[in-house]
Amino acid sequence: MPAPVITAADLTKKYKEFAAVDGISFEIAPGEAFGFLGPNGAGKSTTMRMVGAVSTRTSGDLDILGLDPNQNGPEIRSQLGVVPQQDNLDMELRVRDNLIVYGRYFGMSRADCARKADELLEFAQLSDRAKAKVDDLSGGMKRRLTIARSLMNDPRILLLDEPTTGLDPQARHILWDRLFRLKEQGTTLVLTTHYMDEAEQLCDRLVVVDKGTIMAEGSPAALIAEYSTREVVELRFGSDRNAAVAVEIEGVGDRIEVLPDRILIYSNDGEAELAEVTRRGLEPITSLVRRSSLEDVFLRLTGRSLIE
Repeated sequence: MPAPVITAADLTKKYKEFAAVDGISFEIAPGEAFGFLGPNGAGKSTTMRMVGAVSTRTSGDLDILGLDPNQNGPEIRSQLGVVPQQDNLDMELRVRDNLIVYGRYFGMSRADCARKADELLEFAQLSDRAKAKVDDLSGGMKRRLTIARSLMNDPRILLLDEPTTGLDPQARHILWDRLFRLKEQGTTLVLTTHYMDEAEQLCDRLVVVDKGTIMAEGSPAALIAEYSTREVVELRFGSDRNAAVAVEIEGVGDRIEVLPDRILIYSNDGEAELAEVTRRGLEPITSLVRRSSLEDVFLRLTGRSLIE
């Protein structure tokens, strides 16, 4: 197996007495898409800042491409691409010029910057907007331009902090396609997200983080298999009846969870459990049988939804 490009051991970041990251350990292999999944305030962005060599750790060990970010920040940053939570494009420059100017920061010649910029505009599906003002771009276009800019220096690792927050479904899927292509080309992707479907789409492996600690680690499929069941039945009887009905369906499925607006029955055969509920004379207002997701894993681990 190739050596990991990122290794963290008991990584900790404290602000006075508050531990934003509290002794986490993980390894990321070259060419892997690795995710940090968790709610706002879980410590995801703090971890990304340490990996990006822009925030020093309080304790523990962190190795990025064989280097210590506390000691070799500039050398590490030269090999990283960074996509922050908020687009920080230069509004005074045209779309193509945003890429060219950024490339110059890495010592690239004007000719190389121009060639790379045209290549990345095509990759980001923005070639026809090369001379447009940044303000005239949609949110999804700005996000794709930010990703294109992060690739100007041919980074070995691409860090993406909540890359699709605020985008509509179509823009998110276009962005996922671009990121998947990067992964196919061998770029290591490290991303944070609080969207379960995004983590399932993009990540080979992920860690579920909450309150600065790692709750679980594995591939999306492995985490679902370990912490949930194959299917989930969602039943709505009305918020004033759910708790009482849960008593009447006790023993149905592997596990029952009562939420304010619905009842969840975890089972490997959702249709059979729904039929059993009906056989007991209970008619829900609405019913749904679906496959388990990472949201179910998070509910099992923390007892609350990922998105806060």
